[in-house]
Amino acid sequence: MKEEIQTLRQKALEEIPICKNLKELESLRIKFLGRKSKLSFLLSQIGQLSKEQRPVIGNLLNQSKKEIEKQIAVKKEALLIVKQKKSKIKREIDVTLPGRPVEVGAKHPLFQVWEEIEDIFISLGFEIAEGPEIETEYYNFDALNTPEWHPARNLSDTFYLKNGMLLRTETSPVQIRVMEKYKPPIRIIAPGRCYRNDKPDASHSPVFHQFEALVVDVGITFADLKGTLDSFVKRLFGDKTHSRFRPHFFPFTEPSAEIDILCINCNGKGCKLCKNTGWLEMGGAGMVDPKVLEEVNYDSEKYTGFAFGLGIDRITMLKYGISDIRILFRNDLRFLEQFV
Repeated sequence: MKEEIQTLRQKALEEIPICKNLKELESLRIKFLGRKSKLSFLLSQIGQLSKEQRPVIGNLLNQSKKEIEKQIAVKKEALLIVKQKKSKIKREIDVTLPGRPVEVGAKHPLFQVWEEIEDIFISLGFEIAEGPEIETEYYNFDALNTPEWHPARNLSDTFYLKNGMLLRTETSPVQIRVMEKYKPPIRIIAPGRCYRNDKPDASHSPVFHQFEALVVDVGITFADLKGTLDSFVKRLFGDKTHSRFRPHFFPFTEPSAEIDILCINCNGKGCKLCKNTGWLEMGGAGMVDPKVLEEVNYDSEKYTGFAFGLGIDRITMLKYGISDIRILFRNDLRFLEQFV
């Protein structure tokens, strides 16, 4: 075994200096020091030697291994220096040429607003909740007190998939999933992408973004809903922004209302943006219907809650004066560079 070790050591010390590149050197390292190398095999056989031979052979193997490792390290350093010199020659540039401008990117305006909305509600004590974009009819409709005859369940409004699933039409299903999992008090917003079978135009898109808010606890009233929304719009659009409710109907809230804000363009005087009404429509809201609470085994006699949903695309358009929703999805750099 002693002669075999010396032969291996001598062979390694002869082959390492003549390596031409790092790839060849790595192959030699594996050949002489790898797990399947002859040297490693001999190390594993030490236990079979006599007590007198073990320290002698072990010491010889360790010395040989260290010497090979040292030679490989020296050769690697030399090869790296050569490589750097060659690379430096290739990378020589004409310093008299004008420099290239460094372009700084930015987040899409839609997601700038998305994050701003999240920050506002987090500061109000809300948590962020998420859910799947591919939903079941139960979570998207049934659990939200939307019966089979409701027009929202028609093919003309909803994208159905072959497996009986559908693309969620709003982020309201997240509310059901959260209430199934947790007991009150609940205070969440659920932002996300939604889908409806709409033809694209200046104000409609088959893909859009929305966030839903939900609060459930003992003693929640319509006044809490009004106060939360008013605080939100003032933080988002400015202290002079006012909000109002108009009576409406939604199957999952009772009573229900539409949310309007004072036109941020004309301050209520009437303009093209608000169609001379002085007000801008924002979304829907209301007190959570007792049937929805009972569906998730909440005691509707003990707990009450409010919910509202607003379009993130709509808010972005209002905030930045964008007249066509389609421009948000076109990836036009001339538009996006305005928000750097």
